Amino acid sequence: MKRRNFLKTSILGSSSMLLMNSFQWTKQLQEMKEKKLVILHTNDTHSQIDPFPTNHPKYPNKGGVARRAKLIDDIRMQEEHVLLLDSGDIFQGTPYFNLFHGELEMKLMSAMHYDAATMGNHDFDIGLEGFLRAKKYADFPFLCANYDFSNTVLKDQTQAYKIFHKAGLKIGVFGIGIQLEGLVSNANYGSTIYKDPIETANRVAKELNEKGCDFVICLSHLGYSYPDEKKPSDLKLAVDNEHIDLILGGHTHTFMEAPSIHRNKGNKETLVHQVGFAGLFLGKIEVTSNKVACWKHAID
Repeated sequence: MKRRNFLKTSILGSSSMLLMNSFQWTKQLQEMKEKKLVILHTNDTHSQIDPFPTNHPKYPNKGGVARRAKLIDDIRMQEEHVLLLDSGDIFQGTPYFNLFHGELEMKLMSAMHYDAATMGNHDFDIGLEGFLRAKKYADFPFLCANYDFSNTVLKDQTQAYKIFHKAGLKIGVFGIGIQLEGLVSNANYGSTIYKDPIETANRVAKELNEKGCDFVICLSHLGYSYPDEKKPSDLKLAVDNEHIDLILGGHTHTFMEAPSIHRNKGNKETLVHQVGFAGLFLGKIEVTSNKVACWKHAID
């Protein structure tokens, strides 16, 4: 898909918006006419089911799954073609995880009709067996292209990518995870084989491009950026790829007012976006026949 040139135009109330005007469009986008693709996304929700306490020093009475669900429902009432995605670290952070071991989070995400998610390091916190027990309550796939679970209980329980058909577009979505060694207890990931994230992302994105995908999305839990520029990150992936249109990140809990835009190896643009943590914001990206608009909705 041909990337676009982008222009930031406004910030409105509790939601920030980036409007991006297109100078070149694929045939599929031109044929969309009045159709619109809406991509909603979260990351690092960390079992934050309830709003933060009213006396919280930074986020008093902010967030909460019920409010997120209501916002998602409201958007779906207005929009026909919606994708809802998550970039990992669903687990860990509140007593709900300690009590229900991920079951509640999976049930709530299924009730909100998430289309896909990837795994973050904290999603290994109850081990592979624990994740598998929780996963049976998930009505959506986990996309993990660079974790090889062939020799574990998660064999055939995840997939590298999924292709969606929305708004006349063929959208390829895949997941990339962070190095687990040194970050997660060895016992919690067992015989999982970690594959180079940049190489894997490029291979999968190329495959999706060859399958005719008009828009390629990477759900990344690598982290936005690091002082060590050689360490795999969203920014490194953004410039070291050829076929990724959008990287929806996680892990570093980065609050972004708007996506960052990067020139990749194919001399095209790749967007990177992340919406903090704990479900405080819902990311929203709209793709229409003549513009792409990016929003960050506060959950309050």
